[in-house]
Amino acid sequence: MITVLIRSAATADLQDAFDWYEKQQTGLGVEFREAVREKLRDIAANPMLYQAAHRDTRRALLDRFPYGLYYRVYPGIAIVVACMHGRRSPRIWKTRR
Repeated sequence: MITVLIRSAATADLQDAFDWYEKQQTGLGVEFREAVREKLRDIAANPMLYQAAHRDTRRALLDRFPYGLYYRVYPGIAIVVACMHGRRSPRIWKTRR
């Protein structure tokens, strides 16, 4: 098991998505947050489970929601750099370090 850190930009992405889902239906944002937690647990348990999306950045797609967690793996740690909707431009997360 490794440590998973979430960068501030990714935290903002997660909050924006949570807020949007909560506006659509009360409790849906909570379900989104739980789907994210499940993927974070998967990443912590096996960071190489998900394939590379671009160079050293991997993408873990959420099961129920059209979002992906973009992260980079380093010795003993994975850093989530973005949580993006599948239809958003990849240029957004590619520029994040």
